Amino acid sequence: MSTTTIPPSNKKTPPKVVPYRRPEPGTQPESNYAGYRATARRAPSKPLVYLPHTLSEVTGPVFGHEKIAETDNDLTRQHSGDPLGERIIVSGRVLDGDGRPVSHSLIEIWQANAAGRYRHAIDDHAAPLDPNFSGSGRTLTDQNGAYRFVTIKPGAYPWRNHENAWRPAHIHFSLFGPAFATRLIGQMYFPGDPLFAYDPVLQSIPDEKSRQRLISNFDLETTKPEWALGYRFDIILRGRDATPLDPPKVSPR
Repeated sequence: MSTTTIPPSNKKTPPKVVPYRRPEPGTQPESNYAGYRATARRAPSKPLVYLPHTLSEVTGPVFGHEKIAETDNDLTRQHSGDPLGERIIVSGRVLDGDGRPVSHSLIEIWQANAAGRYRHAIDDHAAPLDPNFSGSGRTLTDQNGAYRFVTIKPGAYPWRNHENAWRPAHIHFSLFGPAFATRLIGQMYFPGDPLFAYDPVLQSIPDEKSRQRLISNFDLETTKPEWALGYRFDIILRGRDATPLDPPKVSPR
């Protein structure tokens, strides 16, 4: 995810303004990709204007950090019963382009349930809703930039982009830096999904190595015996190895 987002400073030290650095060619998706029909309607029609970041962009208002509840990072404990599906643990670290941890960064996730349906008014997929699964959570990274979620592995679902179109299983990630203006949005996929080759959202990223950075890795170290499989997904915010972002002006399903 290439951006000017920086590790937030403490209250005693003024925030440092980092000059904008454009992403490496081919590492980020095009805002208008022919295979992904919605981009034609939502992508900018004129070249983007790159504005330098000032203190107004890298400082407040900070959004949502004070409202994190005990079960916000455990999507399996937010209701009275257990949700249906395969329980998983998703963890990793948020790093800047120099490998330094980004601490106290707000991470939000949202996803479909195990049957491939979102709890959202516009989702009319003929799959059941789960009364014990809302599909959203949040947490803060610790001093080492680490985060952890417990959730249910989402199912694939149809999305009518083209004939017989299905989205691979994925989880949406939203990251807030030291200010509301530094929000980034991306997606995490699961290894070995047969739908990768048919998904124009993932294929809109030209560089194969960059596409692979959106695919999590199975992690035996965080896997809990007889309870949940673990997946690791590290997020790099800028530089040559930056995690790809969603295309500008587009909110893919």
